[in-house]
Amino acid sequence: MTAYIVYESMFGNTAGLAESVAAGVATCLPVELVEVGDAPMIRDLVTELLIVGAPTHVFGLSRPRTRDDAVDRAGQVISDGRLMRDWIDSRSALSLSVATFDTHVNAPIPGSAAKTMARLLTRRGCTLVTDPVSFQVAGTDGPVVSGELERATEWGAYVARRVGLRPSPA
Repeated sequence: MTAYIVYESMFGNTAGLAESVAAGVATCLPVELVEVGDAPMIRDLVTELLIVGAPTHVFGLSRPRTRDDAVDRAGQVISDGRLMRDWIDSRSALSLSVATFDTHVNAPIPGSAAKTMARLLTRRGCTLVTDPVSFQVAGTDGPVVSGELERATEWGAYVARRVGLRPSPA
């Protein structure tokens, strides 16, 4: 059984959390971590568990305009190629076990990239193994709120254990 983690990150916060999630998953399963621009197409993945993470931008996943805003703010971003939205937007039916996470500003702002990704993936036939989760960042460009990296590691181990305990399809 293996896990594959794909993330999109602007300022490095989601990338750091993805690394923590991977550390947690690795306590139970072999795991590969990759930035969305370097990931093989979703329809080509062979894995028992797919975990995807992205920052919340304007109530959901990033779009070209919100990514441009991030570049204007920072000068450059980690993910400057393919958008997570486009990577998920496979026309193929998928049957993967998935979990989703996002980074979200630690303020009462609506929306969730994790929930958007979960909705897109389940519409394509994927099965959620747990509810989408948000990890808090202190501001638009971070940093990650204290304790969230540890929570991400614990969540990664939890997700891996859930998949490891599920019966294999016959």
